[in-house]
Amino acid sequence: MTPEELSAAVSACLHDAVAAGDLTLVDGAELPEAKIERPKNREHGDWATTVAMQASKKFGRKPREIAEILVERLSAVPGVAAVDIAGPGFLNITLDAAAAGELAQSIVEQGTSFGTSDVLGGTAINLEFVSANPTGPIHLGGTRWAAVGDSLARILQSQGAQVTREYYFNDHGAQIDRFARSLLARARNEDAPEDGYGGQYISDIAQRVLEQHPDALESEDPQEVFRAAGVELMFQEIKSSLHEFGVDFDVFFHENSLFEGGQVEQLVEQLKDSDAMYFEDGAWWLRSTDYGDDKDRVVIKSDGNAAYIAGDIAYFKDKRGRGADLCIYMLGADHHGYVARLKAVAAALGDSPERVEVLIGQMVNLVREGVAVRMSKRAGTVVTMEDLVEVVGVDAARYSLTRYSVDSNIDIDLDVLTKRSNENPVFYVQYAHARTCAVQRNAEAAGVRRFTEEGASTFDAALLDHAREADLLAALGQYPSVVAQAAELREPHRVARHLELLAGTYHRWYDVCRVAPQGDGPVEPVHNSRLWLNDAVQQVLANGLTLLGVGAPERM
Repeated sequence: MTPEELSAAVSACLHDAVAAGDLTLVDGAELPEAKIERPKNREHGDWATTVAMQASKKFGRKPREIAEILVERLSAVPGVAAVDIAGPGFLNITLDAAAAGELAQSIVEQGTSFGTSDVLGGTAINLEFVSANPTGPIHLGGTRWAAVGDSLARILQSQGAQVTREYYFNDHGAQIDRFARSLLARARNEDAPEDGYGGQYISDIAQRVLEQHPDALESEDPQEVFRAAGVELMFQEIKSSLHEFGVDFDVFFHENSLFEGGQVEQLVEQLKDSDAMYFEDGAWWLRSTDYGDDKDRVVIKSDGNAAYIAGDIAYFKDKRGRGADLCIYMLGADHHGYVARLKAVAAALGDSPERVEVLIGQMVNLVREGVAVRMSKRAGTVVTMEDLVEVVGVDAARYSLTRYSVDSNIDIDLDVLTKRSNENPVFYVQYAHARTCAVQRNAEAAGVRRFTEEGASTFDAALLDHAREADLLAALGQYPSVVAQAAELREPHRVARHLELLAGTYHRWYDVCRVAPQGDGPVEPVHNSRLWLNDAVQQVLANGLTLLGVGAPERM
């Protein structure tokens, strides 16, 4: 019995109790969705549900009374060995060995679709992440967003969402001017401007601009030549770095296009005639305090120039016009003010603030031998994506950046990530997958099979009755709900942490349960059934690692 099947059985019992008149809904109430979860203490059973407590107000009955009505019906469900009531109305459910073990076969048969759902089907999500300024290589903060953002996109897609991965190039404004002046100064062998950019990459790009445009320094507007060519070269480098990191975007949106196309000016003029903006002290202001902002924001400054938020307004409008039902922005630690600001933008356009979600990521620090790593060979003052990948590789970099909640600062220990040991979390999980592949190869070489020569399944769920097998089946059964929660809460780290739990549970099972017979011993039915269980673990580890954009090696 899969978790989904058990959840459906609980719902069916609830419906049956209503149909029989044992429970009566209060006017206007609807039956709650029956959800099951693993109890914290496995002695309490295989699964637990709080449906009796959720339904209390809907039926006008005490939770325990509802639980008592459901116990008899649940106990009669095939595969359910026992149902107990705990506390105010928890229902703890124990499955018989055969029903619990059926999950292994179900996982193998579902393959890559295990853990997916269509709960977000029909929802178009625009997921904007990284969006680093095209004035230098991607630093560690952007690298974290690349790993987390791409994993989140995969997770949302696994739940049926249509996801557009979008990169917003901030190619309009003062930072581009500083970048162009820095390139020009380097090309002239001059010191960088006081507010300019440093690092070897500035010299590299300046040289490449001169190779493309040998007469750039003698042109009518040298700074414009270096701006246009330099930004394009930086774009190319950023895209290449992201691709090598396993992250490819559907849309690269240029901020400058909103100004050149007139969208910013047009929208601002429309908003001036609405109550969303007001004129004061020579400037036009957005009423962003109405949506939790600490102060109203200037949209058009007193000198007539557009403030940065003017582009945000046009950009949100453009996203919605392209069909996005939900716009998720993944921003850096210094952008906390943008949560209310972007919701105010949506409201100003007559849209729902709920169409906007903002995720704020915290800082990343690299540590080696207990000391912070601060300098980059190329960028001079920051550590870049290339620096991290060069030391630990793409898989370790992506996994280590994704396994933490984005709202926490993290220290990445390079010494740990380069070890081939259980201390290294990505090695620990990948090794578990490689071990399942080795077990599969060895078992098949010994004559263990999932199917007979006639094509019949050799699986017998009742034979998976070892305590370690119960633990392993429990961890496997949790996977779909973990992925669903990761999508709902926008927290890919939940998948990584569950894979570590599953890997540890598998390693402990491996130590005590043989899949291949020992020595010249005969192949017994339990060996065949355990091969199914082994292969189920292999499938779930591969599915989870794929969601994180991390490889699932067959040998290590």
